[in-house]
Amino acid sequence: MPGGNCRFRHSLQTGHFAVTAEVLPPRAAQLDSLTAAVATLAPVVAAVNVTDGAGARVRLSSLAAAIHLRQQGIDPILQMTCRDRNRIAIQSDLLGAWAHGVQNVLVLGGDSVAAGDEPGATAVFDFDSRSLLAAIKGMHDDGRLGGAASAAGAAGFFCGAAEIPREPPQDCVPQALLDKAAAGAQFVQMQFCYDTGLLRRYLEMLATHGLTERLYILAGLGPLHSAEGAAWMRDNLFGTVMPDGVIRRLAAARDARREGIRICAELINEVRDIPGIAGVHLMAPGRPQAIVDAVTLAGTL
Repeated sequence: MPGGNCRFRHSLQTGHFAVTAEVLPPRAAQLDSLTAAVATLAPVVAAVNVTDGAGARVRLSSLAAAIHLRQQGIDPILQMTCRDRNRIAIQSDLLGAWAHGVQNVLVLGGDSVAAGDEPGATAVFDFDSRSLLAAIKGMHDDGRLGGAASAAGAAGFFCGAAEIPREPPQDCVPQALLDKAAAGAQFVQMQFCYDTGLLRRYLEMLATHGLTERLYILAGLGPLHSAEGAAWMRDNLFGTVMPDGVIRRLAAARDARREGIRICAELINEVRDIPGIAGVHLMAPGRPQAIVDAVTLAGTL
């Protein structure tokens, strides 16, 4: 295994409450903005996700961005979508990631190309999330690549999947997440959820199926910047849980941005006490300082 910073995996495995954040690679070949964002985040996070064609928009590749983070001393989480590359290209990129010391991978399906800036692009989906997780597990277990071919040396990635928390119906069976855990997922990063009561009930349901013992689960949060922005997230970001009370609180605030940071800080402390939650994944595109402020404030409340 390449040497280097495995802070994220170590933090979770030793029982520490892990904080991760997310950055968008630039829509350019210059790395200055990425370097500045991760330098801001570094003091408060265990790892930083780099998105892979988020919103189906062209950006610097997630692999290049992850390698750059690694060179800056940051533990990266390489997001890898099934949308854009076939299994040959995906497995080649995974080998490249491992060769450069990138050890964390978050497997995603990917946003619809219809939503992005290249609506005529072809979606590939040679893998789905579960089969990609299984392929990565095969690389670790026996060095397998593709069908029967083998690679020299096993790549022991720390693999994650995404999940959308929702009000669990009676006798709910989280089959998709059970399948991802069986395929090789080790951690989960959740979509935005600003309702800790719902999140607690959802985690209780996951616990009844043994998933809180099998997976490290990170709640999805982020510092909000306005009531309008929160309402947009509720209406446009699939799976976002945004209570009306949060929007009203932002609308009534004298300084909505500051109030959004305080709401995030309060919720970080609330989810910390939910059994089965191992950390938080914080998302605020283009606003790394707001994430730092929320984490810092959470530690003082």
